[in-house]
Amino acid sequence: MSARLEVFDVVRTFGGVRAVDGATLAVEPGSITGLIGPNGAGKSTLFNCISGFLRPQSGRVLLDGGRIDRRAPHRIARAGLVRSFQTPRTLARMTVLENVMLAARRHGGERLGGALAPSARRREREARAQAVALLELVRLDAHGEALAGALSGGQRKLLDLVRALMVEPRILLLDEPMAGVNPTLRVELLEHILALRDRDGVTLLIVEHDLDFVMRASDRVIVMNDGRVIAEGTPDEVRADERVVDAYLGARHGAA
Repeated sequence: MSARLEVFDVVRTFGGVRAVDGATLAVEPGSITGLIGPNGAGKSTLFNCISGFLRPQSGRVLLDGGRIDRRAPHRIARAGLVRSFQTPRTLARMTVLENVMLAARRHGGERLGGALAPSARRREREARAQAVALLELVRLDAHGEALAGALSGGQRKLLDLVRALMVEPRILLLDEPMAGVNPTLRVELLEHILALRDRDGVTLLIVEHDLDFVMRASDRVIVMNDGRVIAEGTPDEVRADERVVDAYLGARHGAA
């Protein structure tokens, strides 16, 4: 089976700093892959290169065998690669439900006449039902009519996840999904992420500092340090890899 996402020798520099320095990795269809590393390892920069928000100086990014590293972010999303952000991008003056509805693949954009057509009304009902169901999964359904700006930081992260799922992605990139989420919601979010893989066949690539979450959720773990991929394997293999231990210990000693 060919990889869903492939990254080959990606380089991204800022001035004289090589934030991503020849990173290469692959993500298999229907898997959960964790991407970890100490602060400054290049994880978020690589996420931005994969999703089109930064253009790499060199290297290639392929989605299901097709090259996407020269496409704009919205075109990459339409191709089926969708991402969340460390800081959720919600529309604070719109309701929670409206935020989700805007992300629906077939929602919006019709002229008045088209919006009144039976097919458009049916799509509207289907999108609303999907949005409500997703909000129920993350326990935000009670906030559907509230303004998104009134949500807590953790709730906004959950809303960002729901918006991404509305696009029905082939691969979902999650950037620190557990940051700011309370312990009860963390357990539920883990269960939901596992269900996305097991029930819906969604492929996930997750950057997360919560190593316990990564090790519990991931089929494979990829480790970055100094812009490079230094190790990969099962969670147990990565835990036992001396290069990984050295990378984290070195980062801690440097910060001390």
